[in-house]
Amino acid sequence: MSTLQKNLEWRYATKKMDPTQSVPQDKVNRILEAVRLAPSSSGLQPYEVIVVTSAAVREQIKPIAWGQAQITEGSHLLVFAAWDNYTADRINQMFDFTNAKRGGSTEAGDAYRKNLLANYTVRDPQVNFEHAARQAYIGLGVALVAAAFEEVDSTPMEGFDPKALDAILNLSARGLRSVAIMPLGYREADKDWLVNLPKVRRPSVEFVTEVK
Repeated sequence: MSTLQKNLEWRYATKKMDPTQSVPQDKVNRILEAVRLAPSSSGLQPYEVIVVTSAAVREQIKPIAWGQAQITEGSHLLVFAAWDNYTADRINQMFDFTNAKRGGSTEAGDAYRKNLLANYTVRDPQVNFEHAARQAYIGLGVALVAAAFEEVDSTPMEGFDPKALDAILNLSARGLRSVAIMPLGYREADKDWLVNLPKVRRPSVEFVTEVK
């Protein structure tokens, strides 16, 4: 069994985190870098990660997240916030950035840009937000795996009021909408009812279908 597989067996949605332990910054940085390197549709990266370490801000967030204790007991709270819409400026900025990194534009790249501009910018903003949110969930998944690899506990959460969280973090002014949050910390094993329960996943034979 590989180290990654062992660590994925080890991880679980931690219910009780030790408030006296803080995740080292180098581990947090590697988790965030893994998210930055995650794939996204058309390479647009239509979301951002807000890292909340302020105890006061996390205390504000906790009541609008069903009082989930991990928000304040963990040392870091990652907020995955998707673009509220695909705009020409956002699409062009990413293509211009790509061209600068790769030494110039290409005919294929220019054609792809025009196609996205023609199709994305005319869609309903809610449709575009939902597409961007799905890309943010890819980043969330990568963050969970990266945290397990670093032996850092984490808990993915959708149980919060997005509009309230957007207001607390002033996300609307940045054209962002929160879609998921993820506390990082270390389990307080003797107080977590879930820690010693067996991991339950459907067997591969029922989960994986191979088409030959």
